Amino acid sequence: MACRQPLPPHLPRIEHRHELESCSCGQCGKDLVKIGEDVSEQLDVEPAKFFVHRHIRPQYACRACEIPTGHKTITAAPIPAAVIDGGMAAVGLLTWVLIGKFLDHLPLYRLEQIAARDGVILSRSTLADWVGRLGLALQPLADRLAWHLRQRYSLHADETPVPQLDPGNGKTKKAYLWAYRSNDLQSGPKIIIFDYQAGRSGRFAGQFLQAWQGYLVVDDYGGYKALFAATRAHPETGRRLEPCIELACWAHARRKFFDLFQASQSPVAQEALSRIAELYAVEAEGHKLTTGERQRLRAEKSLPALANLHDWLQQTRLSTAPNTATAKAIDYSLKRWPALTLYAQTGDLPIDNNPVENSIRPIALGKKNWLFAGSECAGQRVAVIQTLLGTARLNGLDPSAWLKDTLEKLPIWPNSRIDELLPFGSMD
Repeated sequence: MACRQPLPPHLPRIEHRHELESCSCGQCGKDLVKIGEDVSEQLDVEPAKFFVHRHIRPQYACRACEIPTGHKTITAAPIPAAVIDGGMAAVGLLTWVLIGKFLDHLPLYRLEQIAARDGVILSRSTLADWVGRLGLALQPLADRLAWHLRQRYSLHADETPVPQLDPGNGKTKKAYLWAYRSNDLQSGPKIIIFDYQAGRSGRFAGQFLQAWQGYLVVDDYGGYKALFAATRAHPETGRRLEPCIELACWAHARRKFFDLFQASQSPVAQEALSRIAELYAVEAEGHKLTTGERQRLRAEKSLPALANLHDWLQQTRLSTAPNTATAKAIDYSLKRWPALTLYAQTGDLPIDNNPVENSIRPIALGKKNWLFAGSECAGQRVAVIQTLLGTARLNGLDPSAWLKDTLEKLPIWPNSRIDELLPFGSMD
């Protein structure tokens, strides 16, 4: 019988003590002596409960001022500031909607049905309005996160298609959610930024990065090539910028050989996979090392392994027929060799683009449920909310608790202290 996993220690415990009806021995009648306890645990859950906050504001009048003037002066406590002014939704309900839609990937009509089971009528149009308003209210936090991300000197970038409603044609068109992520091997809070754009043109990456310069980890999509060109210009001012430095992704290079092996059991592909596995074994060994220690480890093991792999690829390519799947897999790595090997000369640049791809993966799941973005504006709101919730998760926060706390504070929070609201706490 398999051992049951222990239940999470952070969950609250409700104790139920089960005492004997009699503390006398059932055989001799003498008193029983306690020698220990048998403890077993069961996991339980309490479904979402809807309840109403009643805000009662007593009104007061001054009779002394009323007598000479004949006019009543009524005084009452001010209404607490709310993120949606005058709305019926408390922050707990707004948090429930955003978490349900963007983390649990429930379309709004399902949230509508869940509320209806409790006799609460929440129309889809109302829910959509709340999502839009909250996205707008949270935009300054996402903008500030983007600013912090652009202070790093190495980033990951990727993009994924998102269907967007095209009302004129009664169909959907393809928009894109671009993702930019911090490098986990460098210090500082982890950040993921989603940027919703109407297309996949490389100019959108340039617009987001602005004057940023550094190491950018990307796949081989041509839209990024302009960022690495010597003639790169600032997207707004036209000022000439130094090019970004390309870091290629070993996971993509490996995938070429993996697909080849899956299709044909190619010995060449199998050998390539074995050699690439050596590179990843070094990364696993150096995962918890300091930057300097990792650099020394890579110099000792990764650089020689890369040199051997390069020689083997070149020799194998000479004996491989052109325009074959094997030749294409080899050429992919050889053509990008400088960008594929740059990481090994350092101790704080990543071997692949997997961190940002892993951050995008939940979006792909969500697309299957919410089907499409209603408009470009709605897509931008999606990007803001996914940015904040995604960054909270990367930093080990409970997104629901962070969001509820932030929505409560946001209406009266000074802009000069906005960093304190970001989903990784104070920058101090």
